[in-house]
Amino acid sequence: MTRFILKRLGISLIMLLAVSTIVFLMIHMMPGDPALMMLGGDSNPDPAAVAVLREELGLNKPLPVQYKDWVLGAVGGDLGHSYSEKIPVMQSIATRLPRTLELAGAAMLLACIIGLPLGVWSALRRGKTSDLVMTTGASLGTSIPVYVMGYIFIAVFCLDGFGLGFSMPSSGYMDISRSVGGHFTRLVLPALTLALGIAASIMRMTRSSMLDALSGESVRALRAKGLSESKVIIRHVIRNAFIPVVTIIGLQFGNLIGGTVLCETVFNWPGLSTLLVKAINQRDYPLIQGCILVMSSVFILANLVVDVLYGILDPRAR
Repeated sequence: MTRFILKRLGISLIMLLAVSTIVFLMIHMMPGDPALMMLGGDSNPDPAAVAVLREELGLNKPLPVQYKDWVLGAVGGDLGHSYSEKIPVMQSIATRLPRTLELAGAAMLLACIIGLPLGVWSALRRGKTSDLVMTTGASLGTSIPVYVMGYIFIAVFCLDGFGLGFSMPSSGYMDISRSVGGHFTRLVLPALTLALGIAASIMRMTRSSMLDALSGESVRALRAKGLSESKVIIRHVIRNAFIPVVTIIGLQFGNLIGGTVLCETVFNWPGLSTLLVKAINQRDYPLIQGCILVMSSVFILANLVVDVLYGILDPRAR
């Protein structure tokens, strides 16, 4: 098992290096000069001022030198200084990353609470009306874009036109130290918006895995031995069916980190994704590289955890 984990860890480090290299090269191919952006986008800037600023930012160095300096700094925990925010990149990310992780974690928790039981129930009710309703709902859940679902929730729960008798905050963020209730009421709608599509995927995967497990030879043998249906399902079918479900949950969590851009924008949630969009608009190279590196690290870490869990649950995977 140790060898299996070390092998996966080595692959993850190689992937992270490859991603960082590709991102660095693509960022420097973007149109626009950070020095000009920092000088206010003046159409007739002073060439001397531009040259001085480019030298201060290190943009006058050859790309291989810039890449080497950035990689060495990243290994030491220094991702440089943000051009736009005038503070270390790590400080900006440390402020925003917990908010994105909280949003993604809450969305994944809701998705599991919704998707897993519905997937099991749908498999056990295969071919019946309830199964048809749930599979149709799952198809709709995976088809509706995140921003559309977000605006639907805002219209239903944040406007008075629907006569629900209450109204939730439509956007913004409140620190939990100021108000626990205010914090979580602003978290519910964006988390639920992200959760529904993932819950639909988890439900479909759970249903499919349950049906495969129910049709297995081992289940028939257990039934032939006289084991009750509830024991067959709880002790054997669900355990075997959840092995591929663990994979989809881990991969979806990794996707959530990079897929929160639209949701954070709709609900004005100040997370890492909105910080990345801001950095791209301002050609803030260090901040862009730092945000994408952190997002990639979380995604690769999620994949690594999934691989390890898969190896623990199913020894054949090792």
